[in-house]
Amino acid sequence: MDDTALEGRTVLVTGSARGLGRAIALAAADRGASVAVHYHSSADAAREVASEADERGAAATTAVQGDVTDPESVDGLFSAVESDLGPVNGLVNNVGDFAPAHWEDLDLATWNRVIETNLNGTYLCAKRALPAMREAGFGRIVNVGYASAEKGLVAPENFPYFVAKAGVLMFTRMLAADTSEDGITVNAVSPYVIENSDVFPEDLPRGRPAAFADVVRPVLFFLDADSDYLSGENVEVDGGWLPEDV
Repeated sequence: MDDTALEGRTVLVTGSARGLGRAIALAAADRGASVAVHYHSSADAAREVASEADERGAAATTAVQGDVTDPESVDGLFSAVESDLGPVNGLVNNVGDFAPAHWEDLDLATWNRVIETNLNGTYLCAKRALPAMREAGFGRIVNVGYASAEKGLVAPENFPYFVAKAGVLMFTRMLAADTSEDGITVNAVSPYVIENSDVFPEDLPRGRPAAFADVVRPVLFFLDADSDYLSGENVEVDGGWLPEDV
């Protein structure tokens, strides 16, 4: 992919004030996109990412606040991006809380937050982005999943996260089919353990967690205009991890 592959595109990355989302937003800036940096509460960090994106070659940048679990807030954040940068034609649904505790130790509020940020947020943002994409006859949606979630991976620890990510991957396949005549592709990238994960198992595939760059590469591939026949796909960035061996 060349350094101008996303010129003329407006890319919104949810949860991009820090971590993986930040890395994706900056990589989109490197390739000439207009970049919307989304945050919920980290305003200063988001503005710093937008400033760095501008320095790295983004066509334009903005930082937008919103709660991806609230329909009115999602509408507001998209409206802000449209006002500042134009319609979103590249959406990366990265937001998703993580609760690495035994399911019986989770209160209902935490359970709901994990489900809502991962699954409902993906649904609400994709739904809001689609009308403009359909009107333009072009769109790229990339959802962040979790490695082996579509294989029915479950564990007593962090169970709602696995449920939500399985739902994200089902939603990805459904939406890919539902937009197949619209010039839109919908795909997923599913890491296992990445460099800022909350928990690191003793035996990591290839002796290390995935770097942000390992996850960013397939995201950029799916955002590319030339990736127009790949939809409903899921790339697992897991270093060859087999959950059966755990």
